[in-house]
Amino acid sequence: MEKTWKPRTTLVHAGTRRSQYGEMSEAVFLTQGFVYPTAEAAAERFIESGPDEFIYARYGNPTVAMFEERIAALEGAEDAFATASGMAAVNGALFSQLKAGDHIVSARALFGSCLYIVETLLPRFGVEVTFVDGADRAQWQAAIREDTKLVFLESLSNPTLELVDIRAVADLAHSKSAQVVVDNVFATPIFQRSLDLSADVVIYSATKHIDGQGRCLGGVVLGTRDFIRGTLEPYLKHTGGALSPFNAWVMLKGLETLDLRCRAQAASALHVAQGLEGHPALTKVIFPGLASHPQHALAVAQMDAGGTVVAIDLAGGQEAAFKVLNALEIILISNNLGDAKSIATHPATTTHQRLSDADRAHLGIGPGLIRLSIGLEDAGDLLADLIQALEAV
Repeated sequence: MEKTWKPRTTLVHAGTRRSQYGEMSEAVFLTQGFVYPTAEAAAERFIESGPDEFIYARYGNPTVAMFEERIAALEGAEDAFATASGMAAVNGALFSQLKAGDHIVSARALFGSCLYIVETLLPRFGVEVTFVDGADRAQWQAAIREDTKLVFLESLSNPTLELVDIRAVADLAHSKSAQVVVDNVFATPIFQRSLDLSADVVIYSATKHIDGQGRCLGGVVLGTRDFIRGTLEPYLKHTGGALSPFNAWVMLKGLETLDLRCRAQAASALHVAQGLEGHPALTKVIFPGLASHPQHALAVAQMDAGGTVVAIDLAGGQEAAFKVLNALEIILISNNLGDAKSIATHPATTTHQRLSDADRAHLGIGPGLIRLSIGLEDAGDLLADLIQALEAV
């Protein structure tokens, strides 16, 4: 029956397990271990567990399983494994299927911690990495080799909002039998289904839009059942990156309102972007929903909306950016995104500060760039707050 449900129904009901008490809200099974009726049952469960049979919270838990099944149903994936954080999901999705001597191709425009894994940790363990400009199909084509194991990309890059043509990259990768791993956090599962665009594995930091209220860390990896249970699960259950039952319950509650929140935030983001475009203090406003975005046509083809994040670049550099940040009255200075509260981030000195000046310049992360995560406040109030802050410069 779930296959015919629309997303909002799926987000409320998919994967629900009820105990003998018939609770309305999903139960939090806050337990580390599980009791077996007999020694024989324990032995059998360690050989093969059924869908409602659990061994240890690091391996699986009823509350966590509800979250995994619900997000998998939304994404259109066969299976999912929930993790302790978004970075645990990235680590697991990559390390679980790579070994010394393997080759991967990655877009260079990545979140700072993702870049650290790809640029520093994987080579330390003998994995060869080739970086490309994600928007350049010719670079992908030149870099993907017969022995390439996988390609990795952010569907919408952090913080410059560059898109990657997922279907085109997937076609190139699959022609060489390489897997396509997509971090889809900025596009959200509401506005883009990467599996439908031929991705093989999709990653989310559930800390962002899925929680959406700044409460808990979490992550999830989605893909085929063979990959999730045969490759990923053994890696994660033995290395300890499992999501806690309580955090899984918070994420379940977040999923119930995910569609409503994301659509409201995306509409406000468009309003803010349109209102700021052409402001004399700004060299540019970056938002995929604007016709001025260089990949607007791809955004329209690949996404259902422009997302919830807007980037602005101030002509006065870091000094001007800091004046604007310090003058904001509603929008908060932090480094999270996807929250109900609007957040402003200065990537050059926070999330991407470990990069060299040359690398930041190559990625378009200038000293005047501010990333705005648009929340659930009134769109007019947010625009007014930004305009009055821009008067500081």
